[in-house]
Amino acid sequence: MTAWIAGQRQWLTVERLPGYAHDLNPIEMVWGNVKTVELANLCPDTIDEAHAATESGLNRVGSNYDLCFAFLAHTGLSLRP
Repeated sequence: MTAWIAGQRQWLTVERLPGYAHDLNPIEMVWGNVKTVELANLCPDTIDEAHAATESGLNRVGSNYDLCFAFLAHTGLSLRP
């Protein structure tokens, strides 16, 4: 992996992060958003219902450009080197 990363330096910047830093991980904000919208007060009868609601939430977040970048901006990280 180290050799591959070294070969990608012209476009790839690696940010070293702590083992667990929820405030630096945009996916934590995605899950938090899905849990407060699609999964809030959900009491599914089957795992398929839970899966469908979760997938719906992830699709909603993924299709909202501004929301995705807001989650990234909240971390203080950037897609630009």
